[in-house]
Amino acid sequence: MQPLLVANRRVDLHRKVGWFGAGLAAVVFTVGVTGALIAASRPGGFIGVPVPPLQFLATPLVDLALFALFVALAITQRRDPQRHKRLMLLATIMLLSAATARFPFDDMSAPVFGSMFSISDLCVDLFLVPMIVWDLVSRGRVHVVTLLGGLGIIASQPLQVMLSETSVWLSFATWAVGLLGK
Repeated sequence: MQPLLVANRRVDLHRKVGWFGAGLAAVVFTVGVTGALIAASRPGGFIGVPVPPLQFLATPLVDLALFALFVALAITQRRDPQRHKRLMLLATIMLLSAATARFPFDDMSAPVFGSMFSISDLCVDLFLVPMIVWDLVSRGRVHVVTLLGGLGIIASQPLQVMLSETSVWLSFATWAVGLLGK
């Protein structure tokens, strides 16, 4: 709805509805973190995920943290339409790994070419391609937000795996799951 409002020159309404969207983003973050903690606390962990639950918890929490960062930056950059729209797209892309991991194929978590990237990660990364193409066609170069945000998304994927294997992370994850008070 938001892009349609802008396209129809209803920026005034876009801005009003945007505050509802910011509140919705806060709800998405809160429900996402709570859901991830609940899943990590279950004996079976995350459904269909072969990684130990406390270790896998790094994936949704890092994704949600980056989602929140991109939304917060988009709010601060709301007077700069070029930065704002790219930050909102990056925030949306951060929510896609849960969906791409559930594509009905054999093993979306399988590493690609022996790397720390999974098939699911590459599917998420493909959503950056239209942004890059748009920038190149419309501007002749990649916008700094697309470049830095895209690199942040790509870098976060192997970093999540590395982080999840540390004793510091496992201690934090144990503490965070303990907040549920079971």
